[in-house]
Amino acid sequence: MPPSSGTSDSDAPRPARPTGWEPRDPTLSPPPPRKAKRRPRRLLRTLFGLLLLGTLLLAGAFAAGYLLVEIPPANAAALAQSNVYLYRDGSTLARDGEVNRENVRLDRVPLTVRQAVLAAEDRDFHASRAVDPKAMVRAAWNTVTGKGRQSGSTITQQYVKNYYLGQEQTLTRKAKEFFIAIKLGREKSKEDILQGYLNTSYFGRNAYGLQAAARAYYGKDVEDLDTAEGAYLASVLKAPSAYDVTTHPENRAKAVARWNYVLDGMVTEGWLTRADRAAARFPTPQTARPATGLSGQRGYLVQAVEEYLTGHGIVDEKTLAGGGFRITTTLEPAKQDALVQAVEERVMSRLDPASSPTDRYVRVGAAAVDPANGKVLALYGGVDYTQQYVNNATRRDYQVGSTFKPFVFTAAVQSGAQTQQGEPITPYTVYDGSNRRPVEGWNGTPYDPANEDDESYGEIAVGAATDLSVNAVYAQMAVDVGPGHVRRTAVALGLPGSTPDLTASPSIALGPATASVLDMATAYATLAAHGRHGTYSLVEGLSRDGQEMAVPTRAARQAVSREAADTTTSILRSVVETGTGTAAQAAGRPAAGKTGTAEDDKAAWFAGYTPELATVVALMGQDPESGRQEPLYGALGLPRINGGGAPAEVWAQFTREALAGTAPRDFDLQLMPGAEELPPVPPVPDAPEGSDAPDAPDAPKVSQESEESYELGEAGPGAASRSPRPPRGAPGQ
Repeated sequence: MPPSSGTSDSDAPRPARPTGWEPRDPTLSPPPPRKAKRRPRRLLRTLFGLLLLGTLLLAGAFAAGYLLVEIPPANAAALAQSNVYLYRDGSTLARDGEVNRENVRLDRVPLTVRQAVLAAEDRDFHASRAVDPKAMVRAAWNTVTGKGRQSGSTITQQYVKNYYLGQEQTLTRKAKEFFIAIKLGREKSKEDILQGYLNTSYFGRNAYGLQAAARAYYGKDVEDLDTAEGAYLASVLKAPSAYDVTTHPENRAKAVARWNYVLDGMVTEGWLTRADRAAARFPTPQTARPATGLSGQRGYLVQAVEEYLTGHGIVDEKTLAGGGFRITTTLEPAKQDALVQAVEERVMSRLDPASSPTDRYVRVGAAAVDPANGKVLALYGGVDYTQQYVNNATRRDYQVGSTFKPFVFTAAVQSGAQTQQGEPITPYTVYDGSNRRPVEGWNGTPYDPANEDDESYGEIAVGAATDLSVNAVYAQMAVDVGPGHVRRTAVALGLPGSTPDLTASPSIALGPATASVLDMATAYATLAAHGRHGTYSLVEGLSRDGQEMAVPTRAARQAVSREAADTTTSILRSVVETGTGTAAQAAGRPAAGKTGTAEDDKAAWFAGYTPELATVVALMGQDPESGRQEPLYGALGLPRINGGGAPAEVWAQFTREALAGTAPRDFDLQLMPGAEELPPVPPVPDAPEGSDAPDAPDAPKVSQESEESYELGEAGPGAASRSPRPPRGAPGQ
């Protein structure tokens, strides 16, 4: 121990206190250790690291999505379009597809209509990017918080959904939409995207695309829309069904409010002046109509037009089936309606299947052609395309009967043919019209055709034989002219060379050939046109996606000489005036025509024309269950159906109505030498008005051999393989 200094420990000197030091209050907790001050820094570093990692992950995901998600091919629904068929005046005839869409170029859409859509859907479209993340977040927030379900999608994103993807609401679809929109925004122009959007958006009323919507709501094409109408169509994009004010009048106030929103937006963007805005009135659309399908006559007309396009090599079948075509036909709605009405009043309204089973078999086909240009103006294909699919205007399976006989006489004049005795064939030329008279000068199997009801006429002039439809005379004339020349003349006039049973033999004169109603109308139109044309047209204009396509036209040609055609017309006028076609006089105009009856009365025809219009009408018998051709005995409450009966009556009513309001024209004929004056023609003996020949007391008996066919050949040994005898009621009556 150190020596004591006389002082205690308390007296020992103390170390100096640091400046500012205060004694610790024993009631306070000790200060935290130094290392606790480092935790906030570590937390900040952790959060920053996580944020950086998240950013990197998002960037990686974005990069991966951008690289992996390719712009896919368009979905099938977006490419599907209907073919639009129009009458000659531009009114809609039909659409043949399930999707009511017709794509149009952007330049067909009026500027104010485009701006109305932008005002409704994406006002910053031209300045903004393909996607708007802020809008997407805002839309999601509004949806979550109950402020209404919103998409937040730009027009580009909506176009991607419509054209490339689908309408399903999934995260996968939204992610694909996001990346495809970004890529699309870099690869396509704003104009291309807007055009695609306008062609793929749904506007209600089964209308996809702005063109279909313009037709559905206002009955006009898109280029004819005004600003107010465009604003309404832009409005319905938000809620197509709810904003259709004719279907849901209770929502009119909401629809009008949306329309005002669109117009006000156009003013805000400087696209519409305040004066024009103030002058705008709400454009109430037309009442919603059922989609124009293929019921009634529409299906038959569409079928005929499609056959014309594909048959003439204008469009192949596969391309046409792809849709998107706008087809303007030659058909005229007023004449089409008149033809349908004539058939309804003269035939269909008289059918009573309950009391007359044969009435179940009655089918009607008709066609009208303008002789001046060969354009088809009206067709009647059947009672309803959805019930009877076979088009009676274009089918080629019923014999044309005596409506073929004028072609034989035309061939005679055209070729300067002579009889077996060396006399020129003219309307005055006398033939032996005896029943079952064997034809002379034919080196094939002997042929002796029967006249209607086995009637014998003795010596009779060609004009009178035409009025009375004498088979014996015309079979001989066919041999005198040459069956091969007769066939070539029929083809030149307009019958297809492939027509079944258009065989070069004596029987060709009696009409066993099964040309269609339209074929016959074309040929008769050639006679009416003084021997010119010989072809027909069903299409005036054709376009696809706004691009006009060429429709080949065939220059008018002289199928037969004018003298040949006009001299034929002169004897056919007599048929209407005093022969078997007197019912056609009800048209109230100068007319020429010929009646015809198929074998066993399975079809009855009237083919006739005025200078302005050529029309052929046929009644056909067909069992609706088996499809077998059946005789028409007893149909319409009559013992027999003749070409001079209901067919001529339909012809007369249609011709009268179709040409109403135009002054009657007489024929301007240039006849062959010696044919200027036709001799008086005796009336049909004991025949009721409008019939082909005197009625038989009983139904005709048909010989089985009459159904045999002929092989193509010229006059000469072996030219015909068979020579059946046409029975009573055989073709040619």
